[in-house]
Amino acid sequence: MEMQSVRSFASALALGATLLASQAMAKSDITIAMQLEPPHLDPTSAAAQAIDSVVYTNIFEGLTRFMGDGSVVPGLAESWEISGDGTQYTFKLREGVTFHDGTAMDAEDVKFSLDRALTEDSANAQKALFAGIESVEVIDPLTVKVTLAAPNGNFLFNLAWGDAVIVASESIGDIKTNPVGTGAFTFGEWVQGDSITLNRNPEYWGDQPALETATFKFISDPTAAFAAMMAEDIDVFDNFPAPENLPQFEADPRFQVLVGSTEGETILSTNNKQPPFDDIRVRQALAHAIDRQAIIDGAMFGYGTPIGTHFAPHNPAYVDLTGNSAHDPEKAKALLAEAGFADGIETTLHLPPPSYARRGGEIIAAQLAEVGIKAEIINVEWAQWLESVFKGKDFGLTIVSHTEPMDIGIYARPDYYFQYDSLDFQTLMDTLNTTTDPEERSKLLGEAQRLIAADYVNGYLFQLAKLGVAKAGVQGLWENAPTAAIDLTAISWSE
Repeated sequence: MEMQSVRSFASALALGATLLASQAMAKSDITIAMQLEPPHLDPTSAAAQAIDSVVYTNIFEGLTRFMGDGSVVPGLAESWEISGDGTQYTFKLREGVTFHDGTAMDAEDVKFSLDRALTEDSANAQKALFAGIESVEVIDPLTVKVTLAAPNGNFLFNLAWGDAVIVASESIGDIKTNPVGTGAFTFGEWVQGDSITLNRNPEYWGDQPALETATFKFISDPTAAFAAMMAEDIDVFDNFPAPENLPQFEADPRFQVLVGSTEGETILSTNNKQPPFDDIRVRQALAHAIDRQAIIDGAMFGYGTPIGTHFAPHNPAYVDLTGNSAHDPEKAKALLAEAGFADGIETTLHLPPPSYARRGGEIIAAQLAEVGIKAEIINVEWAQWLESVFKGKDFGLTIVSHTEPMDIGIYARPDYYFQYDSLDFQTLMDTLNTTTDPEERSKLLGEAQRLIAADYVNGYLFQLAKLGVAKAGVQGLWENAPTAAIDLTAISWSE
Protein backbone atom coordinates (compact mmCIF):
# COMPACT_ATOMS: atom_id res chain seq x y z
CA MET A 1 0.00 0.00 0.00
CA GLU A 2 2.82 2.34 0.91
CA MET A 3 4.72 1.46 -2.32
CA GLN A 4 1.51 2.02 -4.35
CA SER A 5 1.14 5.53 -2.86
CA VAL A 6 4.73 6.35 -3.81
CA ARG A 7 4.07 5.13 -7.35
CA SER A 8 0.86 7.18 -7.54
CA PHE A 9 2.70 10.24 -6.27
CA ALA A 10 5.49 9.70 -8.81
CA SER A 11 2.94 9.29 -11.59
CA ALA A 12 1.23 12.49 -10.53
CA LEU A 13 4.56 14.30 -10.56
CA ALA A 14 5.38 12.95 -14.02
CA LEU A 15 1.95 13.95 -15.32
CA GLY A 16 2.36 17.43 -13.85
CA ALA A 17 5.79 17.77 -15.43
CA THR A 18 4.40 16.65 -18.77
CA LEU A 19 1.58 19.18 -18.55
CA LEU A 20 4.02 21.96 -17.64
CA ALA A 21 6.28 20.98 -20.50
CA SER A 22 3.41 20.91 -22.98
CA GLN A 23 2.27 24.31 -21.73
CA ALA A 24 5.75 25.69 -22.23
CA MET A 25 5.91 24.18 -25.71
CA ALA A 26 2.49 25.58 -26.50
CA LYS A 27 3.40 29.22 -25.80
CA SER A 28 1.75 30.93 -28.72
CA ASP A 29 1.29 34.55 -27.75
CA ILE A 30 3.79 37.39 -27.98
CA THR A 31 4.02 41.05 -27.00
CA ILE A 32 6.11 43.20 -29.31
CA ALA A 33 6.90 46.79 -28.42
CA MET A 34 7.29 49.63 -30.91
CA GLN A 35 8.24 53.25 -30.30
CA LEU A 36 5.64 54.76 -32.67
CA GLU A 37 1.91 54.14 -32.79
CA PRO A 38 0.37 54.06 -36.29
CA PRO A 39 -1.90 57.02 -37.13
CA HIS A 40 -4.30 54.45 -38.65
CA LEU A 41 -4.05 50.99 -40.24
CA ASP A 42 -4.37 51.62 -43.99
CA PRO A 43 -0.94 51.13 -45.60
CA THR A 44 -2.29 52.37 -48.94
CA SER A 45 -3.01 55.92 -47.78
CA ALA A 46 -0.18 57.10 -45.51
CA ALA A 47 3.61 57.28 -45.33
CA ALA A 48 3.98 56.23 -41.68
CA GLN A 49 6.21 53.17 -41.42
CA ALA A 50 4.48 52.20 -38.16
CA ILE A 51 1.46 51.11 -40.21
CA ASP A 52 3.48 48.61 -42.23
CA SER A 53 5.25 47.44 -39.08
CA VAL A 54 1.91 46.14 -37.80
CA VAL A 55 0.02 45.11 -40.94
CA TYR A 56 2.59 44.13 -43.61
CA THR A 57 2.16 40.40 -44.45
CA ASN A 58 0.31 40.00 -41.15
CA ILE A 59 -3.04 41.51 -42.14
CA PHE A 60 -2.47 42.65 -45.73
CA GLU A 61 -0.66 40.96 -48.60
CA GLY A 62 0.36 42.05 -52.08
CA LEU A 63 0.82 40.21 -55.35
CA THR A 64 4.49 39.89 -54.37
CA ARG A 65 6.20 40.29 -51.00
CA PHE A 66 9.56 40.94 -49.39
CA MET A 67 11.30 38.29 -47.34
CA GLY A 68 13.64 39.10 -44.46
CA ASP A 69 16.70 38.82 -46.70
CA GLY A 70 15.31 41.44 -49.09
CA SER A 71 14.30 39.00 -51.82
CA VAL A 72 10.98 39.42 -53.62
CA VAL A 73 8.84 36.26 -53.81
CA PRO A 74 5.29 35.41 -54.92
CA GLY A 75 2.50 36.59 -52.63
CA LEU A 76 -1.14 36.52 -53.66
CA ALA A 77 0.09 35.93 -57.21
CA GLU A 78 1.47 32.40 -57.37
CA SER A 79 3.09 33.06 -60.76
CA TRP A 80 3.27 35.54 -63.64
CA GLU A 81 4.24 35.81 -67.27
CA ILE A 82 5.96 38.85 -68.78
CA SER A 83 5.52 39.76 -72.44
CA GLY A 84 8.57 39.89 -74.69
CA ASP A 85 8.57 43.68 -74.78
CA GLY A 86 8.32 43.88 -70.96
CA THR A 87 5.07 45.88 -70.93
CA GLN A 88 2.51 43.21 -69.99
CA TYR A 89 2.40 41.21 -66.77
CA THR A 90 -0.17 38.44 -66.55
CA PHE A 91 -0.61 37.33 -62.95
CA LYS A 92 -2.05 33.96 -61.94
CA LEU A 93 -3.68 34.36 -58.52
CA ARG A 94 -3.76 31.75 -55.79
CA GLU A 95 -6.95 29.72 -55.61
CA GLY A 96 -9.14 29.67 -52.52
CA VAL A 97 -7.90 32.90 -50.92
CA THR A 98 -10.49 34.78 -48.85
CA PHE A 99 -10.50 38.07 -47.02
CA HIS A 100 -11.01 38.02 -43.27
CA ASP A 101 -14.71 38.83 -43.73
CA GLY A 102 -15.17 35.67 -45.81
CA THR A 103 -15.39 37.29 -49.24
CA ALA A 104 -13.27 35.78 -52.00
CA MET A 105 -10.06 37.47 -53.14
CA ASP A 106 -10.00 37.48 -56.93
CA ALA A 107 -8.88 39.46 -59.97
CA GLU A 108 -11.58 42.10 -59.40
CA ASP A 109 -9.94 42.96 -56.05
CA VAL A 110 -6.54 43.30 -57.74
CA LYS A 111 -8.06 45.64 -60.33
CA PHE A 112 -9.86 47.62 -57.61
CA SER A 113 -6.67 48.00 -55.56
CA LEU A 114 -4.44 49.11 -58.44
CA ASP A 115 -7.09 51.37 -59.99
CA ARG A 116 -7.68 52.96 -56.57
CA ALA A 117 -3.97 53.74 -56.24
CA LEU A 118 -3.94 55.23 -59.74
CA THR A 119 -6.83 57.68 -59.34
CA GLU A 120 -6.06 61.38 -59.43
CA ASP A 121 -7.34 61.91 -55.87
CA SER A 122 -5.58 58.81 -54.51
CA ALA A 123 -4.17 59.24 -51.00
CA ASN A 124 -1.47 56.65 -51.65
CA ALA A 125 1.85 57.99 -50.36
CA GLN A 126 3.77 56.18 -53.12
CA LYS A 127 1.66 56.90 -56.20
CA ALA A 128 4.81 56.88 -58.34
CA LEU A 129 4.97 53.09 -57.88
CA PHE A 130 1.88 52.80 -60.07
CA ALA A 131 2.43 55.72 -62.46
CA GLY A 132 3.53 53.50 -65.35
CA ILE A 133 0.38 51.35 -65.30
CA GLU A 134 -1.70 51.93 -68.43
CA SER A 135 -4.48 49.42 -67.72
CA VAL A 136 -5.55 46.59 -65.41
CA GLU A 137 -7.68 43.94 -67.07
CA VAL A 138 -9.56 41.04 -65.48
CA ILE A 139 -9.10 37.96 -67.70
CA ASP A 140 -10.92 35.55 -65.39
CA PRO A 141 -11.42 35.37 -61.59
CA LEU A 142 -7.85 34.12 -61.06
CA THR A 143 -6.05 35.94 -63.90
CA VAL A 144 -5.30 39.65 -64.21
CA LYS A 145 -3.27 41.42 -66.89
CA VAL A 146 -1.42 44.66 -66.11
CA THR A 147 -0.21 46.70 -69.09
CA LEU A 148 2.57 49.25 -68.61
CA ALA A 149 3.22 52.30 -70.77
CA ALA A 150 6.90 51.24 -70.90
CA PRO A 151 9.01 48.39 -69.48
CA ASN A 152 9.80 48.77 -65.78
CA GLY A 153 12.59 46.66 -64.33
CA ASN A 154 11.34 47.49 -60.81
CA PHE A 155 7.69 46.52 -61.30
CA LEU A 156 7.62 43.26 -59.30
CA PHE A 157 9.74 44.97 -56.62
CA ASN A 158 7.28 47.90 -56.50
CA LEU A 159 4.33 45.54 -56.04
CA ALA A 160 5.97 44.15 -52.88
CA TRP A 161 5.70 47.50 -51.07
CA GLY A 162 3.10 47.88 -48.35
CA ASP A 163 1.51 50.64 -50.44
CA ALA A 164 0.60 48.01 -53.07
CA VAL A 165 -1.28 45.47 -50.92
CA ILE A 166 -4.58 44.09 -52.17
CA VAL A 167 -7.72 45.44 -50.51
CA ALA A 168 -11.42 44.85 -51.14
CA SER A 169 -14.16 47.29 -52.12
CA GLU A 170 -16.51 45.64 -49.59
CA SER A 171 -14.37 46.62 -46.59
CA ILE A 172 -12.49 49.69 -47.79
CA GLY A 173 -14.76 52.11 -45.94
CA ASP A 174 -13.49 51.07 -42.49
CA ILE A 175 -9.95 50.09 -43.45
CA LYS A 176 -8.26 52.67 -41.22
CA THR A 177 -9.78 51.36 -37.99
CA ASN A 178 -10.94 47.86 -38.98
CA PRO A 179 -8.48 46.51 -41.56
CA VAL A 180 -9.68 43.46 -43.51
CA GLY A 181 -7.01 41.67 -45.51
CA THR A 182 -6.03 38.18 -46.62
CA GLY A 183 -3.09 37.66 -44.24
CA ALA A 184 -2.30 35.07 -41.61
CA PHE A 185 -3.62 37.35 -38.84
CA THR A 186 -6.89 39.17 -38.34
CA PHE A 187 -7.35 42.50 -36.62
CA GLY A 188 -8.46 42.08 -33.01
CA GLU A 189 -8.47 45.24 -30.90
CA TRP A 190 -6.90 48.69 -30.86
CA VAL A 191 -6.60 50.39 -27.49
CA GLN A 192 -5.62 53.89 -28.61
CA GLY A 193 -2.38 55.06 -27.07
CA ASP A 194 -1.55 51.61 -25.76
CA SER A 195 -1.69 48.56 -28.02
CA ILE A 196 -3.04 46.67 -31.04
CA THR A 197 -3.85 42.95 -30.90
CA LEU A 198 -3.92 40.56 -33.85
CA ASN A 199 -5.29 37.00 -33.87
CA ARG A 200 -4.35 33.98 -35.97
CA ASN A 201 -6.53 33.56 -39.07
CA PRO A 202 -7.76 29.93 -39.12
CA GLU A 203 -8.86 30.34 -42.76
CA TYR A 204 -5.46 31.50 -44.01
CA TRP A 205 -4.56 30.15 -47.44
CA GLY A 206 -0.92 29.48 -46.53
CA ASP A 207 0.87 27.74 -43.67
CA GLN A 208 -0.60 28.44 -40.27
CA PRO A 209 1.74 30.56 -38.11
CA ALA A 210 2.91 29.28 -34.73
CA LEU A 211 1.54 32.34 -32.93
CA GLU A 212 -2.13 32.53 -31.95
CA THR A 213 -2.10 36.14 -30.80
CA ALA A 214 0.29 39.05 -31.08
CA THR A 215 0.07 42.33 -29.20
CA PHE A 216 1.89 45.41 -30.43
CA LYS A 217 2.62 47.66 -27.46
CA PHE A 218 3.53 51.33 -27.96
CA ILE A 219 6.29 52.71 -25.73
CA SER A 220 7.73 55.97 -26.97
CA ASP A 221 10.08 56.85 -24.09
CA PRO A 222 13.53 55.16 -24.28
CA THR A 223 13.80 54.94 -20.47
CA ALA A 224 10.40 53.24 -20.24
CA ALA A 225 11.43 50.92 -23.08
CA PHE A 226 14.47 49.76 -21.12
CA ALA A 227 12.45 49.28 -17.92
CA ALA A 228 9.69 47.29 -19.67
CA MET A 229 12.20 44.99 -21.37
CA MET A 230 14.23 44.38 -18.22
CA ALA A 231 11.06 43.61 -16.28
CA GLU A 232 10.09 41.12 -19.04
CA ASP A 233 6.75 42.86 -19.46
CA ILE A 234 7.33 42.61 -23.20
CA ASP A 235 8.88 39.84 -25.29
CA VAL A 236 10.41 41.83 -28.14
CA PHE A 237 11.27 45.47 -28.75
CA ASP A 238 11.58 46.11 -32.45
CA ASN A 239 13.97 48.98 -33.26
CA PHE A 240 14.95 49.44 -29.62
CA PRO A 241 15.22 53.22 -29.01
CA ALA A 242 18.00 53.25 -26.38
CA PRO A 243 21.16 51.86 -28.01
CA GLU A 244 23.22 52.81 -24.94
CA ASN A 245 21.47 49.97 -23.07
CA LEU A 246 22.28 47.22 -25.57
CA PRO A 247 25.48 46.05 -23.75
CA GLN A 248 23.36 45.29 -20.67
CA PHE A 249 21.03 43.09 -22.71
CA GLU A 250 23.94 41.39 -24.46
CA ALA A 251 25.37 40.45 -21.05
CA ASP A 252 22.04 39.10 -19.77
CA PRO A 253 21.25 35.46 -20.75
CA ARG A 254 17.53 36.22 -20.60
CA PHE A 255 17.81 38.27 -23.79
CA GLN A 256 19.16 38.30 -27.32
CA VAL A 257 20.23 41.41 -29.24
CA LEU A 258 19.77 41.53 -33.00
CA VAL A 259 21.87 44.07 -34.87
CA GLY A 260 21.16 44.33 -38.58
CA SER A 261 20.75 46.77 -41.41
CA THR A 262 17.74 48.72 -42.60
CA GLU A 263 16.73 50.56 -45.74
CA GLY A 264 16.55 53.68 -43.57
CA GLU A 265 18.54 56.55 -45.01
CA THR A 266 18.53 59.02 -42.12
CA ILE A 267 18.70 62.53 -43.53
CA LEU A 268 18.54 66.19 -42.61
CA SER A 269 15.66 66.86 -45.00
CA THR A 270 15.80 70.34 -46.48
CA ASN A 271 12.95 72.35 -48.00
CA ASN A 272 14.55 73.05 -51.38
CA LYS A 273 11.93 75.66 -52.35
CA GLN A 274 12.01 77.66 -49.13
CA PRO A 275 14.54 80.51 -49.06
CA PRO A 276 17.40 80.41 -48.28
CA PHE A 277 17.54 76.67 -49.04
CA ASP A 278 16.66 77.30 -52.69
CA ASP A 279 20.33 78.40 -52.97
CA ILE A 280 22.66 75.41 -53.51
CA ARG A 281 25.43 77.22 -51.62
CA VAL A 282 23.31 77.30 -48.47
CA ARG A 283 22.48 73.60 -48.82
CA GLN A 284 26.17 72.88 -49.37
CA ALA A 285 27.00 74.87 -46.24
CA LEU A 286 24.53 72.73 -44.29
CA ALA A 287 26.25 69.59 -45.52
CA HIS A 288 29.71 70.77 -44.52
CA ALA A 289 28.48 71.93 -41.09
CA ILE A 290 27.49 68.39 -40.18
CA ASP A 291 29.80 65.94 -38.42
CA ARG A 292 28.18 62.59 -39.23
CA GLN A 293 30.30 60.47 -36.92
CA ALA A 294 29.59 62.75 -33.96
CA ILE A 295 25.85 62.28 -34.63
CA ILE A 296 26.21 58.50 -34.93
CA ASP A 297 28.27 58.34 -31.74
CA GLY A 298 26.18 60.80 -29.75
CA ALA A 299 22.66 59.83 -30.82
CA MET A 300 23.09 56.18 -31.78
CA PHE A 301 26.06 55.17 -29.57
CA GLY A 302 28.08 54.14 -32.61
CA TYR A 303 25.36 52.18 -34.45
CA GLY A 304 24.93 53.40 -38.02
CA THR A 305 26.88 53.74 -41.27
CA PRO A 306 27.76 57.21 -42.63
CA ILE A 307 26.20 58.02 -46.03
CA GLY A 308 26.81 60.80 -48.53
CA THR A 309 23.76 60.22 -50.71
CA HIS A 310 20.32 58.60 -50.51
CA PHE A 311 21.28 54.96 -50.94
CA ALA A 312 21.87 51.96 -48.68
CA PRO A 313 25.56 51.02 -48.21
CA HIS A 314 24.72 47.30 -48.24
CA ASN A 315 23.35 47.58 -51.80
CA PRO A 316 25.88 46.44 -54.44
CA ALA A 317 25.20 49.61 -56.48
CA TYR A 318 26.14 51.94 -53.58
CA VAL A 319 28.69 54.68 -54.24
CA ASP A 320 30.53 56.17 -51.24
CA LEU A 321 30.12 59.93 -51.62
CA THR A 322 30.70 60.97 -48.01
CA GLY A 323 33.80 62.89 -49.09
CA ASN A 324 31.56 65.20 -51.12
CA SER A 325 30.21 66.68 -47.89
CA ALA A 326 32.99 66.21 -45.36
CA HIS A 327 32.76 68.07 -42.05
CA ASP A 328 34.34 71.48 -42.74
CA PRO A 329 32.89 74.34 -40.63
CA GLU A 330 35.13 76.98 -42.19
CA LYS A 331 34.02 76.01 -45.67
CA ALA A 332 30.40 76.15 -44.48
CA LYS A 333 30.88 79.70 -43.18
CA ALA A 334 32.54 80.78 -46.42
CA LEU A 335 29.67 79.35 -48.49
CA LEU A 336 27.09 81.17 -46.37
CA ALA A 337 28.99 84.43 -46.79
CA GLU A 338 29.22 83.85 -50.54
CA ALA A 339 25.45 83.35 -50.64
CA GLY A 340 24.93 86.66 -48.81
CA PHE A 341 24.45 85.28 -45.30
CA ALA A 342 27.69 86.25 -43.57
CA ASP A 343 25.62 87.14 -40.48
CA GLY A 344 23.99 83.69 -40.50
CA ILE A 345 20.44 82.46 -41.04
CA GLU A 346 17.51 81.36 -38.90
CA THR A 347 15.31 78.37 -39.67
CA THR A 348 13.22 75.64 -38.04
CA LEU A 349 14.19 72.04 -37.27
CA HIS A 350 11.14 69.78 -36.90
CA LEU A 351 11.90 66.62 -34.94
CA PRO A 352 9.53 63.61 -34.88
CA PRO A 353 9.64 61.23 -31.88
CA PRO A 354 12.25 58.58 -32.85
CA SER A 355 15.48 58.73 -30.88
CA TYR A 356 17.61 59.24 -33.98
CA ALA A 357 15.64 62.45 -34.66
CA ARG A 358 15.27 63.88 -31.17
CA ARG A 359 18.78 63.02 -29.99
CA GLY A 360 20.37 63.63 -33.38
CA GLY A 361 18.53 66.92 -33.71
CA GLU A 362 20.09 68.36 -30.57
CA ILE A 363 23.56 67.50 -31.86
CA ILE A 364 22.88 68.84 -35.37
CA ALA A 365 21.41 72.09 -34.03
CA ALA A 366 24.63 72.66 -32.08
CA GLN A 367 26.76 71.89 -35.14
CA LEU A 368 24.74 74.27 -37.32
CA ALA A 369 24.98 77.03 -34.70
CA GLU A 370 28.79 76.84 -34.92
CA VAL A 371 28.64 78.07 -38.54
CA GLY A 372 25.89 80.67 -38.02
CA ILE A 373 22.76 78.64 -38.77
CA LYS A 374 20.32 79.04 -35.90
CA ALA A 375 17.80 76.21 -36.05
CA GLU A 376 14.80 76.46 -33.75
CA ILE A 377 13.97 72.95 -32.55
CA ILE A 378 10.28 72.08 -32.81
CA ASN A 379 9.39 68.66 -31.39
CA VAL A 380 6.35 67.20 -33.16
CA GLU A 381 4.39 64.00 -32.77
CA TRP A 382 4.28 61.66 -35.75
CA ALA A 383 0.77 62.70 -36.86
CA GLN A 384 1.81 66.37 -36.72
CA TRP A 385 4.93 65.63 -38.76
CA LEU A 386 2.88 63.90 -41.46
CA GLU A 387 0.42 66.78 -41.58
CA SER A 388 2.68 69.83 -41.36
CA VAL A 389 5.96 68.61 -42.84
CA PHE A 390 5.19 65.74 -45.19
CA LYS A 391 1.86 67.02 -46.52
CA GLY A 392 2.01 70.74 -45.70
CA LYS A 393 5.72 71.27 -46.58
CA ASP A 394 5.73 73.86 -43.77
CA PHE A 395 9.30 73.45 -42.51
CA GLY A 396 12.88 74.53 -43.06
CA LEU A 397 14.72 71.42 -41.87
CA THR A 398 13.65 68.11 -40.40
CA ILE A 399 15.25 64.77 -39.56
CA VAL A 400 13.69 61.53 -40.73
CA SER A 401 14.74 58.04 -41.72
CA HIS A 402 13.38 56.94 -45.11
CA THR A 403 12.85 53.23 -44.58
CA GLU A 404 11.26 52.38 -47.92
CA PRO A 405 13.40 50.03 -50.02
CA MET A 406 15.36 51.35 -53.02
CA ASP A 407 13.54 54.70 -52.79
CA ILE A 408 15.96 57.04 -54.58
CA GLY A 409 13.12 57.58 -57.07
CA ILE A 410 11.44 59.97 -54.63
CA TYR A 411 13.91 62.61 -55.86
CA ALA A 412 12.14 62.53 -59.23
CA ARG A 413 8.96 63.90 -57.64
CA PRO A 414 8.96 67.74 -57.58
CA ASP A 415 5.94 67.78 -55.24
CA TYR A 416 7.58 65.47 -52.69
CA TYR A 417 7.98 67.17 -49.32
CA PHE A 418 11.59 68.33 -49.77
CA GLN A 419 10.56 69.78 -53.17
CA TYR A 420 13.60 68.96 -55.31
CA ASP A 421 12.88 69.65 -58.98
CA SER A 422 15.57 68.44 -61.39
CA LEU A 423 14.72 67.57 -65.00
CA ASP A 424 18.07 65.79 -65.31
CA PHE A 425 17.25 63.52 -62.38
CA GLN A 426 13.70 62.89 -63.61
CA THR A 427 15.03 61.89 -67.04
CA LEU A 428 17.60 59.63 -65.39
CA MET A 429 14.87 57.86 -63.40
CA ASP A 430 12.75 57.42 -66.54
CA THR A 431 15.72 55.72 -68.18
CA LEU A 432 16.34 53.55 -65.11
CA ASN A 433 12.71 52.43 -65.01
CA THR A 434 12.84 51.17 -68.58
CA THR A 435 16.21 49.44 -68.15
CA THR A 436 16.33 45.75 -67.24
CA ASP A 437 20.03 44.92 -67.73
CA PRO A 438 21.52 44.61 -64.19
CA GLU A 439 24.89 46.11 -65.11
CA GLU A 440 23.33 49.09 -66.84
CA ARG A 441 20.92 49.61 -63.93
CA SER A 442 23.83 49.71 -61.46
CA LYS A 443 25.55 52.31 -63.61
CA LEU A 444 22.42 54.47 -63.74
CA LEU A 445 21.90 54.14 -59.98
CA GLY A 446 25.46 55.35 -59.48
CA GLU A 447 24.75 58.39 -61.66
CA ALA A 448 21.59 59.09 -59.67
CA GLN A 449 23.47 58.97 -56.37
CA ARG A 450 26.13 61.36 -57.67
CA LEU A 451 23.57 63.82 -59.02
CA ILE A 452 21.64 64.33 -55.78
CA ALA A 453 24.89 64.45 -53.80
CA ALA A 454 26.25 67.15 -56.14
CA ASP A 455 23.00 69.12 -55.77
CA TYR A 456 23.17 68.81 -51.95
CA VAL A 457 19.43 68.14 -51.93
CA ASN A 458 19.48 67.02 -48.29
CA GLY A 459 22.01 66.52 -45.54
CA TYR A 460 22.88 62.82 -45.75
CA LEU A 461 23.63 61.49 -42.26
CA PHE A 462 23.71 57.71 -41.79
CA GLN A 463 22.05 54.42 -42.62
CA LEU A 464 19.91 53.45 -39.67
CA ALA A 465 20.89 50.19 -37.99
CA LYS A 466 18.16 47.77 -36.96
CA LEU A 467 18.58 47.25 -33.23
CA GLY A 468 16.23 44.69 -31.76
CA VAL A 469 16.00 43.16 -28.29
CA ALA A 470 14.07 39.97 -27.58
CA LYS A 471 13.72 37.27 -24.97
CA ALA A 472 16.13 34.42 -25.57
CA GLY A 473 13.38 31.98 -26.60
CA VAL A 474 11.97 34.00 -29.50
CA GLN A 475 12.97 32.81 -32.95
CA GLY A 476 12.12 33.80 -36.52
CA LEU A 477 12.55 37.58 -36.12
CA TRP A 478 13.93 39.55 -39.05
CA GLU A 479 17.50 40.60 -38.28
CA ASN A 480 17.56 43.09 -41.15
CA ALA A 481 14.72 45.32 -42.33
CA PRO A 482 14.45 45.29 -46.15
CA THR A 483 11.13 47.05 -45.60
CA ALA A 484 9.21 48.33 -42.58
CA ALA A 485 7.67 45.13 -41.23
CA ILE A 486 7.39 42.95 -38.16
CA ASP A 487 6.56 39.73 -39.97
CA LEU A 488 4.74 37.51 -37.47
CA THR A 489 4.34 34.55 -39.83
CA ALA A 490 7.71 32.94 -39.04
CA ILE A 491 7.96 33.88 -35.35
CA SER A 492 7.76 31.15 -32.73
CA TRP A 493 9.07 30.21 -29.28
CA SER A 494 11.80 27.63 -28.89
CA GLU A 495 10.80 24.59 -26.88
